Amino acid sequence: DVQLQASGGGLVQTGGSLRLSCAASGFIFDDYAIGWFRQAPGKEREVISCIDNSDGHTYYSDSVRGRFTISSDNAKNTVHLQMNSLKPEDTADYYCAAGRSVYGLVVTNDYDYWGQGTQVTVSS
Repeated sequence: DVQLQASGGGLVQTGGSLRLSCAASGFIFDDYAIGWFRQAPGKEREVISCIDNSDGHTYYSDSVRGRFTISSDNAKNTVHLQMNSLKPEDTADYYCAAGRSVYGLVVTNDYDYWGQGTQVTVSS
């Protein structure tokens, strides 16, 4: 069975850090791009960062560029999202998804697998 399990969320103060992890199984990890999405209450879902496991290509949205770093541990089939300098507007449910390309995840909303979310709350 395919699984994408996000973890690492929690409550943190403004300026703090969290590290999210997305553990994948059931598909060939190296052939896929993994993306992180978030959705806050009353807002549309937003793709914030992606990494292509086949070539290392990464993407960051303007809202997180310079504060968040995505990385992939291909040996453990896990993608991490290091989130620094967190702001209250980063509060959301965070999800990871797998697709065939970063372009597909970011531009055409084309993903094959979608995981459970993890909640991030940043207090002011």
